[in-house]
Parts: sequence; structure tokens; C-alpha cells
Amino acid sequence: MLKAIYPGSFDPVTMGHWDLIQRAEKLVDHLVVAVLHNPSKQPTFSVAERAGFLRELTSAYPKVEVVTFNGLLVDLARQTNAQCIIRGVRAFSDFEYEFQMALMNRKLHTELETLFLMPKEEYSIISSRLVREVGSMGGDISGFVPDPLKDRITRRLLNPSEIG
Repeated sequence: MLKAIYPGSFDPVTMGHWDLIQRAEKLVDHLVVAVLHNPSKQPTFSVAERAGFLRELTSAYPKVEVVTFNGLLVDLARQTNAQCIIRGVRAFSDFEYEFQMALMNRKLHTELETLFLMPKEEYSIISSRLVREVGSMGGDISGFVPDPLKDRITRRLLNPSEIG
């Protein structure tokens, strides 16, 4: 059984993330979507909110499990018995960073492989950072985030102090 982890901060989840989840789910027997809690960052959405968004999106996908984690990804891979990591690469500039991370993960866990997937072309310009910027200034984020989440994400970006 091939088990993979698709890790990320997902702050917020974008159409690029959603596209990769749907692509990866077809390639593996079990996909763990892992929401990172990074104490050195101040996210717009709490870990629980981000995981909730992803659980809502993936509820019709029985092979997909959403978890939260902090610490090293290789430790989560060991805990879940995952054999590979799924990473999205939008542009060549992403690849250099992701390649370094893949090599480090392989050094820390020699049995762990990394699979790089490219999102659909129309999603290659989308990043969570850009969605936060556009949305916080009142811009329309339609097409950048999954439609069922758009209103909630927009509301939070316009009112950052609002608690979900």
C-alpha cells in the first residue's frame, strides 16, 4: 500500500493545493494531507480552521486523511508509515527550494521519497501569500480558492481579528 503525505501550511488553501490533492489522491492508496503548525509564523487562519477547510473539501475522498502536525515532516512520515512526500512545484524557482528539502528529508529518512507534481497551468501563479494580499485589500479571490470556502476566506482576510 502506497501512503503519501502532502504537507503545507494551507494558509489559506488555494486552488493549486486543491488541484494537487485531487491529482495525488489518484496516484496513491492513502493520502495524508498534513497541516503544519509553525510557531514562528503568525497565520491568518488557525490550524484547526485550515484542517477544517481541508476536511470539508476532502469529505468525499475516502483515501484522504487530514492531520495537523508540528516538528519534522520525516517524523510524521515515520508515525504514519508514509513512503513518500508530495510537493507542488509551480515554477523553476520553487524547484530549487523543494529539491534541497527533498535531499534533506532523504538524509533524515533514507526510505522516504519525494514526488513533485505540477498544478494545472491556470493555478501556477496562485500562492497563499498572494491570495492573502489580494483578499485583504478587497480584491476578488474567486478562482484562487475553492468556491465552497471563498466567502469564509474573504471575510477573514477583510477582518483579520474575526475568530473563525
